[in-house]
Amino acid sequence: MTRVLLTTTSFQDTPGIHHEMLEAAGFEIVRERGPLPESRMLELAGQFDAYLCGDDAMTRAVMEKSLPRLKVISKYGIGLDKIDLASAKDLGLPVLFTPGVNHTTVAEHTFALLLAVVRNLVVEANHVAAGRWTRITGNELCGKTLLLVGLGRIAKEVAVRARAFGLKVVVFANHWDEDFARWQGLERVETLDEGLKLADFVTLHTKLTEKTKGLLDARRLALLKDGAVIVNTGRGELIDLDALVAAIKSGKLRYGADVLDQEPPPADHPLLGLAGVTLTPHIGSRTHESVQRQASCAVENLTRFLAGKEPIARAV
Repeated sequence: MTRVLLTTTSFQDTPGIHHEMLEAAGFEIVRERGPLPESRMLELAGQFDAYLCGDDAMTRAVMEKSLPRLKVISKYGIGLDKIDLASAKDLGLPVLFTPGVNHTTVAEHTFALLLAVVRNLVVEANHVAAGRWTRITGNELCGKTLLLVGLGRIAKEVAVRARAFGLKVVVFANHWDEDFARWQGLERVETLDEGLKLADFVTLHTKLTEKTKGLLDARRLALLKDGAVIVNTGRGELIDLDALVAAIKSGKLRYGADVLDQEPPPADHPLLGLAGVTLTPHIGSRTHESVQRQASCAVENLTRFLAGKEPIARAV
């Protein structure tokens, strides 16, 4: 019987048709609570025919120890930065993923974070819960400028919602969709620096690569207007952490994020408890609707591949 390691917690914790699909496949399922570090993956490596994974550490060492038994990695989600794709390709190990399943959900969460920051929603709700009627003056979105970094599926959904809020939207992106930009009235900036100078709000929707790691460093953060807001639903490592913390502490900017450089963060992580910061525990795609789409796609990818059929989407 095909033995599969299932690690993604949102898959396991959210009811839906994906559970029926996985049961119908007839696999032997071993469940762990991910994301798993390399040390744990190395302990498990070599015992499975397939991984149905989230953001677990899929390093070359893990892959090498997993072979020859391991036949495929089926990624739940679209982010592939935790998987060493170069090593997977070198080792001939297929990697499947699930594009196009969470753009609506993550775009909605992007606005939830933006509104939470500009209207001090978490702070104010906590005041009231504690019996304090403390009122803080916030900001409107309407009439402000939003910089989108990236123009993929999620960024496009953010752009549509931004226009409804009365925001002017400028975009820095390598990929440009002229028809969509014209339809939504988007303005393209040629450099990230140019966009940062214009922005009241910045939302990050680009992949984490060696080129984008630390994309927003101290020099670029200094280009932002005082009081600007950055919302990060991409990856924590897109921003230089030390520079970000310094800018927040100085009052230069405010920050809303669903992602961190370490997940879950250590108790002494410098962003925890910092004034002007709203953090959520990587739940941007964790809605009942999105989880079922992602999980069903990941299971279908896996079952199709193991049956010798073409999967829905393959990265390697």
